[in-house]
Amino acid sequence: MLRNLAVLLAIGLVVYAAFDAARSSDEERHGVPAALWVVLILVFPVVGAVIWLLTSRAVVSTQGRRGPTAPDDDPDFLRSLDDRPRPPHGGPGEGGTPGA
Repeated sequence: MLRNLAVLLAIGLVVYAAFDAARSSDEERHGVPAALWVVLILVFPVVGAVIWLLTSRAVVSTQGRRGPTAPDDDPDFLRSLDDRPRPPHGGPGEGGTPGA
C-alpha cells in the first residue's frame, strides 16, 4: 500500500514539473528550451523534476516584488495626493466638528 502511494506521488511530481516547465518563462528556464527541460524531467523522473523545481523557484524568489501592490505602497501615488488642491474646511464652527 505504501509503495503504491510513493509511486503515485512520484508520477504526480513528474507530471506537475513537466507541465510547469512547458508553461514557464524564459527567465525561469535560464535560457534552456522548454522541450529540453520536459525531456530531462521525463528521462530522469524524480531527479529531473526536483532539479526543475529548485532552479525555477530560485529565480522567482530572487526577483522579489515588481512594484507596489496597493496605492498606499506606491510613493508616486502618495506624492500625487500631496500635490492635489484641497477644498476649504470652512463651515459652521470652523473647528471641523459639526454643531460646535
